[in-house]
Amino acid sequence: MISEVAGVVFANGPVQNGEFTLAERPGKVAGIRIAAAMNQLLGAEPTPQLWNTVTLAGDLRHRALQENSAAHRPPIHGVWAAYGQVERGVFERQLVAAKYPVGAVPHVWTDVDEPVVATALAMVEHGLAVGDLVVETIEVRLCASCGHLAGLADRPCRACGHQVTRSERARHLLARRRPGAELVDAGDFHAHARRAPAHLLSLAANAPEVLLLSRTRDHGIGLEPLGLPGLVLDPRAGLHAAVLAVAAERGGPELVVMTTTENAAANIAAYGACFRAHLGIRLRYGLHGRIPYEQVGTLDPLYRALDMDAAARERFEDWFLPLASWHHKNNIDSGQLPALLRLFHRARSAPGAVASDELATLRAQIIAGDTRWLTDKRLLAAAVRGSAE
Repeated sequence: MISEVAGVVFANGPVQNGEFTLAERPGKVAGIRIAAAMNQLLGAEPTPQLWNTVTLAGDLRHRALQENSAAHRPPIHGVWAAYGQVERGVFERQLVAAKYPVGAVPHVWTDVDEPVVATALAMVEHGLAVGDLVVETIEVRLCASCGHLAGLADRPCRACGHQVTRSERARHLLARRRPGAELVDAGDFHAHARRAPAHLLSLAANAPEVLLLSRTRDHGIGLEPLGLPGLVLDPRAGLHAAVLAVAAERGGPELVVMTTTENAAANIAAYGACFRAHLGIRLRYGLHGRIPYEQVGTLDPLYRALDMDAAARERFEDWFLPLASWHHKNNIDSGQLPALLRLFHRARSAPGAVASDELATLRAQIIAGDTRWLTDKRLLAAAVRGSAE
């Protein structure tokens, strides 16, 4: 059960289901690890690990697999173990499972799981009822070769690469910005004193006044209930619904924090303007920076000098570095790694049990979006000890 003291839960911004494993690209799941660590420190149960499967790249991978299977050729990627016609949802879950060590797949949700679909459609219906969303006939651009929906602007097809589009008038789900309304503001970020990156706010402010929220995909949250057969909800809106569905399923804390990088937030924030609140639950973005995992090997001499065993190293890399990226939102520089390792080592070596006042202060800072506890020796030591209990 979600901690009643906190009134907040953390969930990762759904990770795009590309061709990688966690061993190859540990930085891809920094948001998952931050959410897990924060929930544990707040006394909340773990949330499902969220994955983004509604992608054009996924459509193309799946089509290639089907074509190869039909031609009796072997799978085109090592993790695609199944041979034959594989249903798309099963295919995506196979790819997700292959990212984890064998036998260690956690509780996972994708952005088309039933609770997400129900939440997304309920949010769309609410948006239509209050006028934030509309279904209208509008002129769109379709690929002249394959018919893929290019959007509202004339641009080369991302599905087949064809350079020419044609115009078509069709019914679509739209979000129209109200006069004077901001798509994103400082209150949409989980940060001390509500600091927000100016660049991200600028991008959102310059988003088109009309956003197309229905797309052509082979896989996604179908909009047939709205009278839009063959179209799915734009996945950038769907990602928000996935996070809110997690919070709703857990009993509805007041706030759910979506861990994400600034770049990822910049790509989705405008499309989430009508999808950041549901059933009294507010979604805020919790930004974190990039971790230079490719340089972690340079720490081997320092690991040995500090007499850190494999378990301590894993804890530093998988638990502390993601949290450090929560503090260093503009990315961790490789030159900072030795100092961060020493900070972690001092914290884990500190004697004594966790005092109740330390835990209360730590939780209060987490709830406020304040990251200063990560540089406070006393509070960081309490976090290290508390997370190990």
